[in-house]
Amino acid sequence: GGSMARTGIFWYNADYMTKGVQVAAFTGGGLRMLASGEKSREAVLALPLSRFLVKMVQVPQGEDPVEYSTPFVKALSPFPDEPLDVTCETVRETAAGKVVIAAALPESAAEDVATALDEAKLNVVRVDILELGALRGMWAELDGGEGARKRKLVELRSDGGTSLVVLDGDMPCSMRAVAAEAEMKRETMLSLLESEDFSGPAELSGTVEREVDVDAALAGVAERSDEPGALNAIPASWRQVLEEARFKAKLLRNLAIAGGIWLLAMATLFGVPVAYGFMTDHVKGLSKAHAVQYKAVADKKAKVKVVRQYSDHSRGALEIMKAISDRLPEGITLSAWEFTRDGGVRLRGDSDGSAPVYEFKDALVEMGDEDPVFKVVELGSMSSQKDGRQKFDLDCRYEEADE
Repeated sequence: GGSMARTGIFWYNADYMTKGVQVAAFTGGGLRMLASGEKSREAVLALPLSRFLVKMVQVPQGEDPVEYSTPFVKALSPFPDEPLDVTCETVRETAAGKVVIAAALPESAAEDVATALDEAKLNVVRVDILELGALRGMWAELDGGEGARKRKLVELRSDGGTSLVVLDGDMPCSMRAVAAEAEMKRETMLSLLESEDFSGPAELSGTVEREVDVDAALAGVAERSDEPGALNAIPASWRQVLEEARFKAKLLRNLAIAGGIWLLAMATLFGVPVAYGFMTDHVKGLSKAHAVQYKAVADKKAKVKVVRQYSDHSRGALEIMKAISDRLPEGITLSAWEFTRDGGVRLRGDSDGSAPVYEFKDALVEMGDEDPVFKVVELGSMSSQKDGRQKFDLDCRYEEADE
């Protein structure tokens, strides 16, 4: 009997709200709580988009969304050896399959968050994206009665940086965190290209720029928490800590009840010391297990310096292709493009003469604002064709080959 509307990240049952847990955001280097009156040790945690690996994925009919989306999310990770717990939220269903938001939170990107949670003695039951809560509160403004096919670019600014979300009606088709303000134009262009590649061409009806109201965003996250299909990007070790804390609390409650009965029946016997000894040993065992998990996370502190790498798209195929195309001299035609994200790119083509080829090679050597993008740019053999054009190939690598 509630006001349940269409499926999607902006729709919810207004008669069912989060109860029994706190809702918190990690912003400005600390935790900020939603003023709900809850005093639970369990919390729903909202983090900025820049903390996550996020990919919009079209899942074919019959495929498992998490299993299908995991390779796409792992391809974005700067931590290739770190396991990822990918979560999916369905935003649209069609006869061909599902459109999902696939996301994961690398544990190495959240060590400072874990420390703040330990200090606040909070156990996380769910991890959500703060910007999705903000979009929930802005939906009345974003809809505007313009129809589901109208495309909008939403720019959200917060302490966690700037996030770009491209919406086709009520469906996101691109979500991207901008690492630096200087990259805004490039990232905006890439977001629009990504949305067109993902969802097809559509008219851009406008751009919306907003500062994220953390309290309003937390209210949106609280509403999303009552939806069974909302994404939950909680890392595996955090989930294990939650299970241990719940088991410990349940154990203590059960032992307290049993201890009361035991005291009444066996007050003069040796049962009391045995019961307390069992309780103490078990709690110590759980504490040791928790300490092992905490140490495993703490040992990854050296990786913190690359946290922002997962939001750095400077070596993506589209970015590299555009940068190379911008430096292509007159008279050169490229005929082949072999791109690998970790290796580099190999180019083949032909030219009116040798001078444009050397000009093109020098431009690729100098490509990059401060540090060169390619550490090695090698020009292969050049050969003349029957029509007089020079055939050439260029091998551009991000790193120099080992000795």
